[in-house]
Amino acid sequence: MFYVLLSACLLAGLGVALAAFYRPDRRRRLLRVLAGLVAVAALWLLAFPPRHTVSVARSEAILLTPGYQPDTLRTLLRRLGPATRVWFYAPDSGAAVPTVAVAVARLGALAEQRPALRYLHLLGAGLPAAVVPELDSIRLLWHTPPAPAGFQAAAWNRRLELGQPLVVEGRYRAAAPGPVWVRLQAAGATHDSVQLPGGSGRFQLRYTPKAAGRLVATVSAGPLRRLLTAEPVPAEVLPTRPLRVLLLAATPSFELKFLRNHLAARQHAVAWRTGISRGLTQTEFSNQPATDLSRLTPALLARYDVVVADAAALGGLAGPEAQAVHTAQRTAGLGLVVLAETTTPPRSLGGATTMRVLPQPATDRPQRLAWPATKAVVPATLQLSAPARLLVGIANPARAVVAAQRLGVGTVVVSVLPETYPWVLQNETATYAAYWSRLLSAAARPETAATEWMALEPWPRAGLPVALQLAGGAASATRPALVSNAAGGPLGRLALRQDALLPEWSTATYWPTQSGWQQLQRPGLPAQWLYIFGAQDWQAAEQLRRASALLQPAGIAAASTPAQQQIAWPAGWFVALFVLAAGFLWLEEKL
Repeated sequence: MFYVLLSACLLAGLGVALAAFYRPDRRRRLLRVLAGLVAVAALWLLAFPPRHTVSVARSEAILLTPGYQPDTLRTLLRRLGPATRVWFYAPDSGAAVPTVAVAVARLGALAEQRPALRYLHLLGAGLPAAVVPELDSIRLLWHTPPAPAGFQAAAWNRRLELGQPLVVEGRYRAAAPGPVWVRLQAAGATHDSVQLPGGSGRFQLRYTPKAAGRLVATVSAGPLRRLLTAEPVPAEVLPTRPLRVLLLAATPSFELKFLRNHLAARQHAVAWRTGISRGLTQTEFSNQPATDLSRLTPALLARYDVVVADAAALGGLAGPEAQAVHTAQRTAGLGLVVLAETTTPPRSLGGATTMRVLPQPATDRPQRLAWPATKAVVPATLQLSAPARLLVGIANPARAVVAAQRLGVGTVVVSVLPETYPWVLQNETATYAAYWSRLLSAAARPETAATEWMALEPWPRAGLPVALQLAGGAASATRPALVSNAAGGPLGRLALRQDALLPEWSTATYWPTQSGWQQLQRPGLPAQWLYIFGAQDWQAAEQLRRASALLQPAGIAAASTPAQQQIAWPAGWFVALFVLAAGFLWLEEKL
């Protein structure tokens, strides 16, 4: 059809042009030729009109969140039009709402109020990932704000055993270049600090709590004697797990004697066997009844969580005893701490470990440890290969002096620090306790799986949904979880939903109404504490986390572009053009 009409129009145009050119009356010849061609072209354009691109209005609205820029809002309203609907996301009814917006507490209400809504411009700090699915088919167009200054990320052990260090790691970015100090504070004192010379970078801070219970430390940043920002670091310090420890020494040892006294004073069950002479041993017991330690048997080793032995004692075990220790460690989870020497061969390091002892030049000068913050004589270091992991190292040069490796069900810990008891003599009891707590906890026989609550949000906040997961307890509709505040006042009840694939896992959604420590309790199970952060806590890190969660290929766009559409020019223009050209030809003929 296209070619038929094209041929007809070309022939008609050629005919009109020839007729006008060879007409006897030569007046206005060019005008007649031009008018004839215009008339034919108008007929062609009526059949195949040209198209042009136009911007098509879409069903759009604007959603404001805290931290939005008014200039960005004004620019967007100028582009979309002043009649564009503006909402402010306020899950908390007490939040201040801008005068240009209408508060909305539930995102699902947007689709209910405006079913035709297809695009939602998001301004400000963004939305929690947990509430984004409520938008359903509405597409988010997020106008991301500038990257905020402050703590960009942070992580720490939120539950730790007494004697273990609270380790805070993260990344900080200052608004302007210049040296910045990042500090870890607790109980009104600064316990650790690090300087970021350029004002930005990663940091790691440590603090060992002195008592069990709940604590809220603070990580702050700023130049010397000036504070720029501070964020809470809550943690739950658990009481020390009572351990059953068997000490083996080839000869009387001050190191193991001090360790025995230290463990006994903290109510751990301790048995000590030390060699006196060939074939003669001495045994001592603390916090447990006396038992026969002359031979290490599977039944005897099953009574203990950890065996601490010097390398000579371990290498001097008879064949059946060595086999019993090896089997208990690999199959029953018995922990093994080996106090190695410079000449200890690899086969005496608790089995097929990937750790090797590297002797150091002989010296009596103590070296600084990276952790704990003290010094010790280091006659050797450890060469590690995966899967061995470092527990304690020296600061300069950075090398391992204590490491752990999982072998079978149990764990082997190797230490090349021959003397730590001088710390006790130097009144560094807390350092000594933290060091041995680290080693024994890493090696101890695994505990029976206990129930544990986990918040799937890194910074649970009041007024926003918090996804909770209970591991190790079967769900029951008749036994909901109870939530109470630090004073014991009830805050709510949580209905648990059992996981279809893992019955020992249950999930629940909790809407906290206040910040601070809150207790999760289920009948028959131990209680656990959960910290709810304030609205102003960790805002920079939360904004970056929301950005990484929202800007995914699942329908979330980072910028808005107007909708474009190709449409044909109105046919009336070409009809008018044809009438004008044909009218001129008719009028000129009459004249």
